[in-house]
Amino acid sequence: MVKKAFKRVYIALILLFLYAPIAVMITLSFNASKSRASWGGFSMEWYAKLFNSPEIMNALQVTLTVAVVATIFATILGALGAIGIHAMRKGWASNMLMNLSHLSMTTPDIATGVSLMLMFVFMKVPLGMGTMIMAHIAFDTPYVLFAVLPKLSQMSPSTYEAALDLGCRPGKALTKVILPQIMPGIVTGALLSFTMSLDDFVVSYFTSNTDQTLSMIVYSAARRGIEPTIYALSTLMFLAVLVLLIIINKRTALEDVM
Repeated sequence: MVKKAFKRVYIALILLFLYAPIAVMITLSFNASKSRASWGGFSMEWYAKLFNSPEIMNALQVTLTVAVVATIFATILGALGAIGIHAMRKGWASNMLMNLSHLSMTTPDIATGVSLMLMFVFMKVPLGMGTMIMAHIAFDTPYVLFAVLPKLSQMSPSTYEAALDLGCRPGKALTKVILPQIMPGIVTGALLSFTMSLDDFVVSYFTSNTDQTLSMIVYSAARRGIEPTIYALSTLMFLAVLVLLIIINKRTALEDVM
């Protein structure tokens, strides 16, 4: 009993440590007073100002544009890459590609952002929304790759071969046989890719110029002095990411059951 109670208290303290600051931030986003030390009553004023701010609305447009475009390209590249690696079977080449993909996911964001920035500067590519999108594609693709690979491993290889034996062309066999079976993994990878892109700050900061995402707006505001509007913005960003993660976890759980 004592051991069980200790585990519960330990878990409760961890959750409190992780989520208490977020709870405070959400509460302050509804505070009518600008002061963090006093409660001035419940108000939606900061959310109204948030949606009336041209700077934040422009940052929202940039964030969604980068996330959507990067997700589309990363999903295509990741799915095709997974199919290619799976078709190579086990060998040094496939192991090398897998390790390189894992490496890009485990590399610190600041190292990824600086290296991509240096590459663009070396290649004399002007920094802007285009370089930001390319950078997001680079770090989003492995998430799609590793979401699709398990689905390919579960698929019977004889299905594709049977389609070819029955006269189906390779391209048509890909779209009619393979893609429908790995579609759950593709959708999960796309959602995860969109979530990572939506939440990114470090890579976007180093690979952009004047275009700012929502996370960059929050960072800039923190340096000037945080206004209650930023609490509202951070709350909405947190809720958006939370909803996406819940959807991803639900899909993953359903795929495991199936």
